[in-house]
Amino acid sequence: MDAFYASIEQRDHPEYRGKPVIVGAMSKRGVVAAASYEARRFGVRSAMPGFRARELCPDGIYLSSNMAHYAAVSAEVHDVFLRFTPEIEPLALDEAFLDISGSLGLFGAPEELALELKRAVRRATDLTVSVGVAPSKLVAKIACTLGKPDGLRIVPPDGVRALLDPLPIRRLWGVGPVLGAKLETLGIKTFLELSRYEPDALARVLGDRAPELQRLARGEDFRPVEADRAPKSYGEESTFESDVTERERVTAALTSHAEAVARRVRHDGYAGRTITLKAKLGRARGRRESRELGGPAEPSYPILTRSRTLPRPTDDGATIRAVAVELWDLAKIGEPVRLLGVSLSNLEKHAQLELFAPKKSALGKALDAITDRFGTDAITRAVDKPVKLTPGRNRKRGE
Repeated sequence: MDAFYASIEQRDHPEYRGKPVIVGAMSKRGVVAAASYEARRFGVRSAMPGFRARELCPDGIYLSSNMAHYAAVSAEVHDVFLRFTPEIEPLALDEAFLDISGSLGLFGAPEELALELKRAVRRATDLTVSVGVAPSKLVAKIACTLGKPDGLRIVPPDGVRALLDPLPIRRLWGVGPVLGAKLETLGIKTFLELSRYEPDALARVLGDRAPELQRLARGEDFRPVEADRAPKSYGEESTFESDVTERERVTAALTSHAEAVARRVRHDGYAGRTITLKAKLGRARGRRESRELGGPAEPSYPILTRSRTLPRPTDDGATIRAVAVELWDLAKIGEPVRLLGVSLSNLEKHAQLELFAPKKSALGKALDAITDRFGTDAITRAVDKPVKLTPGRNRKRGE
């Protein structure tokens, strides 16, 4: 979808059309969730720090995220996709892979199917979608991105290398600022240069990742569309409005995150063994390249993680919270933190656990029933110092 959250706001509020609309970045530490194409002309991009967006576009229209509404529109778009194929792998509320191999007999050539899909989304939602059609996920995603906004780009098998070879290496899946800089030190700036680099020399620098990256640079991506992909972890994290050091404020945040993680895993019928604490320190150590190609350097804040694996899987918020708090105490972080997170991984389905697991407490089910009926703020565990946290930008599994 094109500038999805911002486009929804412009659709719903005609007075915003043609103007720079920025969703998110409402607090001093908030980040941009979406920017309309009018805002992008000023250099504003998603995931950009809010202070930077306001420097670039001080007269923009800044709006709070309405994730429930965006999720509902996303569901409408998904229903349209289902008319074309059941093989859908969502990446986020605004993006998905569709395997149309089995649908071409109904719609004809890929271009006819893609054009009809674009028309159907527009009729159903009054929003535009960009489409890339290619033999693989990697190439389809790149083609889609290059065609935005409201684009359609089709890459036949014999056109893959012509598309990929001249592209900057940062467009390759999995190549971020750090890896991109490392590749550039080797003189690798394009897909073609990576694909032709001497394999053994590349492996000495990148290790086991080298062969995969070279395959992807040649357009050799054999990953299937996974319509029912199982989750690997559930996590919650938020950035504080100001750095915190007090243990009471830290434990309040960890309590909130632990309960949210537990509620989501119970909703999906999972439990997990490994609990991980994540902390981003408040003092920057240098600057790093922006996630956006060509963007300005951004402050680099160290991230610390600590994990513990339990003998039995759990979906209990109190258990997750207790371990997270203990991990915090053991970490002995002696400086303020700007972000805290809690995640649960090493997951198992409840159906696998019933034979050996002890009788499950009814508390979790009772909490879930209350929040399902009255909302997530209806009941929470008591904490000494509640903390105002910035909301996440995406709807998560189990919500």
